[in-house]
Formats: sequence, structure tokens, C-alpha cells
Amino acid sequence: MRRLLPAVGLFFLAPVVAEFLLGDFPITYVAALLLLAPLYGGGALFIREIARRTGRGRPAMVVLALAYGVFEEGIATQSLFNPDYAHAHLLDKGFVPALGIALPWTLFVLGLHTVWSISVPIVVVEELAGKRGTEPWLGRTGLAVTAVLLVAGAAAITLTTYAQYHFMASPFQLAAVVVITVALVVLAFRLPRDGRAGSDRPAPGPVPVLCASLAAGLVFMLAVMLPAVPGVLVQAGLYAGAVWALVTWSRRPGWGSGQGAALAAGGLLTYAWHGFVQSPVVETPPVLDRVSDVVLALGAVALCAWARRAVTARRAVTAGHG
Repeated sequence: MRRLLPAVGLFFLAPVVAEFLLGDFPITYVAALLLLAPLYGGGALFIREIARRTGRGRPAMVVLALAYGVFEEGIATQSLFNPDYAHAHLLDKGFVPALGIALPWTLFVLGLHTVWSISVPIVVVEELAGKRGTEPWLGRTGLAVTAVLLVAGAAAITLTTYAQYHFMASPFQLAAVVVITVALVVLAFRLPRDGRAGSDRPAPGPVPVLCASLAAGLVFMLAVMLPAVPGVLVQAGLYAGAVWALVTWSRRPGWGSGQGAALAAGGLLTYAWHGFVQSPVVETPPVLDRVSDVVLALGAVALCAWARRAVTARRAVTAGHG
């Protein structure tokens, strides 16, 4: 059982980050994990295992996380196309009739899944796993069970959402989602494997990376409040800048677990503060909402400190052996 602890941790951490830390559910809705964990946890764990088993690293995981987001929001919940999803008028701003989507919402929700639902939980648990961080955690049976749970979770969310809204996207829209998802999966496995480009400039340290991550999270959360055109431009610029920075920094000497943990910590802390301004999607008394925000934020801080301590301890052992 101890060998499976990282896998179990990721399976449950992903939905906690994706829905609870974000502020959608209070801590009293912990039973919702039974519905959410197979989709979020199954997705994060399956993506992580497939990438590690094939010798790919985190760049491939990020692209696979984007594919996951496209599939969940395009097929399972269909929030990309449903004008009445969550009764929140998500498609009113920046709607493109030819595509049937609203660009601000599409860019925002796909960023949520790519970064927070999948990538941040993976990085956190891998850093906590120590020397097993880059190894597969599941055997063939475990991987098969994870795949079954993922499919079951996606089916459950799809059926539940349809029963609630009675909305179905057009065949063209659904086909486009499938094609884009498959294309992203193919791209993920065509990326070069992890390596360094031999730059002479040192990578930024964990503290600057944490600050950059927090700043990017703040801009991301505020951009959705802007009018459609400037909001889309800010989001697109943020994505381009983030990709450039990560690709450039990760190829410099000195880049390692400390910076990875700092990136994830920035993501966790961004969701932690966002939970205080996010209204839950279920009816929640104000006092319970605030208590839940505080408990989850403290949990996020503790998780960041734990990951940082794990990285520091691992460096000390490596230095001692050296």
C-alpha cells in the first residue's frame, strides 16, 4: 500500500484542488469526491503514468492536460457550447457565432484545467514522492483500473450534466472537439524528451519563479473580468509568455525540483486566495463558506511547505552523497 501512496494522493488531490480550493464547493461537500475523483483524479493519474511510462516529462503532461480540458469542457460538460451552463451566461461575452464558443470563457476554462486541475497536482505529488517522483507508480492492473475510473467518471459527469441542462452540442462541434483532443495527444508524444539546451545563463531560483507564478496567476484571474477583446489579448499574451519562460528557463543550468515546486506553489496559492472571492456553486451559508476558504487555504500553504521541505531534504542527501 505504501508503494501506491503517491498514486492515491494524486487521485484525491486533483479534485480537491480543481473544485474545492478553487472555491466551488465547501469542505462539507467532501462526499462529492466520489463523483469528482474518477474524472479529475483519474485524468491526472492516467496522464502522469502514461507520460512517465513512455519516458516523457512535464511538457508532454501539460499538452495532455490541455487535451483533457478540451475533452471535459467540450464533451463531458459541454460548457464551451452551452449558453445556459451553470446559469452563469458564460458565452455572453466574446461569443463567436461561427465557432459557437466564447473566446474569453474558452481560454479561461482550458487554462484552469491545464494548469490547476492536472499539472499542479501532478507536480506537487511528484515532488513529495522524492526519488520516486519520475518513476511509474502503477502496474498494468493499476493503470487499467485508472483508465476505467476515468471513463466512468467522464460518463457520469456527461450524463449528470445532460440530465440537468438537456443540452447537446452540434455534431460538428462534438467532432471538432474529438479531432482537437486527438491532435493534442499526438502532439504530446511528438515533443522532444526532457533535455537541456546548454545555455550558459543560470536558471532563476525558486523565489523568483514563485513570484512569477503568483503574478501570472493574478493576471490570469483578473483577465476574465476585462472586456472581451482586451481580455482575450491578455490571456493569449499570458499563455505565450508562460510557455516561452518555462521552455527557456527549464533548459538552463540549475533548473530542478526547487523551481518545479515553486511553480506548483504559486498555482496552489493562487487558487487559495481565489477561493475567498469565488461564490460556491452550491448553496452555502456565508460563515461556512469563509471557514471552508480558511481551512483549504491553510491546507494549501501546508502542502507548499511540505513540498519545499521534501525538495530541500532531497538536495541535502544528494549533496551528502556528492
